[in-house]
Amino acid sequence: MSPSQKTIIYVLVFAAGFLLLQSILGFSKQASHRVKLANDRLRRVAKADSEGEALGRLRRARSMTSDGHIAGLNIRVAQLVMQSGLPLGPYGFYYASLGMATSIGMTAFLVKGTPVWGAIGFIAGALLPILTVSFFVKRRRKRAVNQLPDSLDVIIRSLAAGHPVPVAMALVAREMPDPIGSEFGIASDEVSFGSTISSAVQKMSDRIGHEDFELFSAMIRLQERTGGNLAELLRSNAKTIRDRQKMRLKIKAASAEGRMSALILNAAPLLLFIAVNKMSPDFYGEVKGSPIVTYSLWGVVVWMGIGNLVMRKMINFKI
Repeated sequence: MSPSQKTIIYVLVFAAGFLLLQSILGFSKQASHRVKLANDRLRRVAKADSEGEALGRLRRARSMTSDGHIAGLNIRVAQLVMQSGLPLGPYGFYYASLGMATSIGMTAFLVKGTPVWGAIGFIAGALLPILTVSFFVKRRRKRAVNQLPDSLDVIIRSLAAGHPVPVAMALVAREMPDPIGSEFGIASDEVSFGSTISSAVQKMSDRIGHEDFELFSAMIRLQERTGGNLAELLRSNAKTIRDRQKMRLKIKAASAEGRMSALILNAAPLLLFIAVNKMSPDFYGEVKGSPIVTYSLWGVVVWMGIGNLVMRKMINFKI
């Protein structure tokens, strides 16, 4: 085989590999695009026989009854589960809390060998699911609030095109990702099954639990009772929500110095204490195990906690 023929073969092999790689990347981009546009409600509707069945399953997974109200042993816990978007059901949170409390408590008891540490581990394990669910609630609420102005813009354009409000809500449910897509989808299904628009929007506000959604719900109720141009009202609502978001960002930027100071003031004593213990274990000498020193350290921890609360009050502004 001549050198020119080898060169042609190498070029063809390279071209075939390049085309194969481009095809794989193209399919992966299309798949990721489809996943990005989809939301949990649309996936449930695709798997269920009807939208009513998908709505019922979604409600049960979010710790709600068949008519959309909170269900569970404790209203506050059920509300957290509902607002978090986690598919825990009415009793999944309690199973997780019991399992975490038992496992961490037994581990602490076996490692330390005292019932006190076992009780501390049990309490920590019981609190961990609450903190985890609260974290998901805040994250989901923040995403929903950021998506709300864009969703209102979609509704405004749909109303300007002559569509009724339920169709505009269904368009948001079909085009927007989670969490706002599923929430508007649930509200759209509730309207389709006989609920009023104001009632469906109010339930959506309860599922999110934020002031901006309460403002949106109040505007829908006001328009339903007094009439008026809903598109113009929603346009004003979207502008107000965007202005509130800008103000929150300005406050966050203005309080960044205080938050960073609090972080440094909390981290510096802890890091210094750990560094001294690691670099010079005998630095504290015989007073290391003294009760007075132990109580003093716990007093320092308490005072640091009080200082954190004071600094949080100073830099925590709500709009």
